[in-house]
Amino acid sequence: MKQGVLLSVLSSVLFAGLYYYSTMLAPLDGGAIFSWRVLLALPALALFISRARGWGEVAAVGRRLRSELRLWLLMSLSAILIGAQLWLFVWAPLHQKGLDVSLGYFLLPLAMVVVGRFVYQERLSRIQWLAVAVALVGVAHEFIRIGSFSWATALVVFGYPPYFMLRRVLRIGSLTTLWFDMLFLIPAALWVLAMQDLSVFELFPAFPRLFGLVPLLGLLSAVALICYFSASRLLPLGLFGLLGYLEPVLLFWVAFLFLHEPISPGEWWTYIPIWLAVMLIVAEGVASLSKEGWTRGKSRETARKKTG
Repeated sequence: MKQGVLLSVLSSVLFAGLYYYSTMLAPLDGGAIFSWRVLLALPALALFISRARGWGEVAAVGRRLRSELRLWLLMSLSAILIGAQLWLFVWAPLHQKGLDVSLGYFLLPLAMVVVGRFVYQERLSRIQWLAVAVALVGVAHEFIRIGSFSWATALVVFGYPPYFMLRRVLRIGSLTTLWFDMLFLIPAALWVLAMQDLSVFELFPAFPRLFGLVPLLGLLSAVALICYFSASRLLPLGLFGLLGYLEPVLLFWVAFLFLHEPISPGEWWTYIPIWLAVMLIVAEGVASLSKEGWTRGKSRETARKKTG
């Protein structure tokens, strides 16, 4: 359990670090950084799939792709959806949109709660309904304040749920899906690099520090990804989900403190209700996990008494 918590926290810290790290890769723009992340993710995924002995599923999906046009279309859509998020993650810090993206990540769990209720007919607890209502106060304030949400926030909130829904439709393992997402994104990554003003062979000699910084980008991305998937295997799903809230908190403070993105006094009344909504969900999750732990402990104690 402790190892899983440590890995989850480390993954969130590394992803937040990548948020800032992209600003150190000038003159690479968001598109080029996205492309390198895609290309350098494949070796890391290959290593992790090998350790998980998942190449059998990868091969099975590859065979299906030879004859199933529908699967080609669905997996292409999956790659487009996740590709947009990967691009936004490295583009936003370079264009003063880091806070907007962090807000999107705060709202995403609440959006998933709403999708679960209205798409999958999942029941919501009173605390979840209250959290959604409180978050809507922040959303309403933002609309009253500027008449809309940032497109970067909207892309996270409305872009991720269809991706997760599509993964349910595909019914393919997480690592295998991510492997094919990256494979399908390779042509786009190569095209973006080819369209740069300076080719790779011109850019790297002109800026020698990129010889070290770009491979380090791949290493950080790989380690963050491996820590994330390792934690998902070691932790109960509820605890893993709760620890996931650490990432948007870190993204917010990276954007606010290190990227110096300003927050006007009026914007705080958008953030505060949404943070309160997240805290309600976290509190409910912690209470649920504590109750489960207490119940398991009570069951063990009862079993010991019976055997004793």
